[in-house]
Amino acid sequence: MFLIWNYNVFLLPSCAECPFKCSGDFQTRKGTLIPLNPESLVVLGKDELQKLDHNLEILLSTIQSKNQKLKEDLTREQEWLNEQEHLVTSLSKKCKERKNQVIPFSEQRTFFEMNTKMTKIQSQREKLLNSLGEFLDKHFPPPEENGNKRKRECKPTAQLKTLREILEVLINSLLRSPYNPYVKIDDSYWPPYIELLLRNGIALRHQDDPNQIRLEAFHQ
Repeated sequence: MFLIWNYNVFLLPSCAECPFKCSGDFQTRKGTLIPLNPESLVVLGKDELQKLDHNLEILLSTIQSKNQKLKEDLTREQEWLNEQEHLVTSLSKKCKERKNQVIPFSEQRTFFEMNTKMTKIQSQREKLLNSLGEFLDKHFPPPEENGNKRKRECKPTAQLKTLREILEVLINSLLRSPYNPYVKIDDSYWPPYIELLLRNGIALRHQDDPNQIRLEAFHQ
């Protein structure tokens, strides 16, 4: 602390012993002559010491503020580091548990699950077909039940299929042989029902053979 005093402070003892020796150092201060008596020099020294003390207090306060901020930053970084270490520990533990777990593979279990799914699909298919059949039986009865007019439109020996039976034939043909799903039309297919399916886009006629039809592939 004594090493950073103002140069004028070092001159105080020598000036007290020999005022004329230091007269060149204290001739003026802001254009005002300074008396070279011991009392004035003591007052001047105290003033310089007070200024120095004030400056040192400001410097100390600044350093303490910076130190406090650094401590807070260090605390936050330490908390973040602890959180990351805890996360890494948890993930490592879970990975180790996963590695130790052995998932048994059972062909019998797989077959059972597939069989259960197939059973559900078939059951759903049967429900849909039954609902469709009930709708068709209600709104599209067999041709023989609609009077003598329909009977005269076909051969007496032909057993006409219901619309439900026609659709079942077309559906089975599409599922069994999707590469060639066409069905040959004979006298058992009542023409008004065939025309109904063709007009509504439910069935398609073969390009080369008009006596063959197929069900539209709605699932594609």
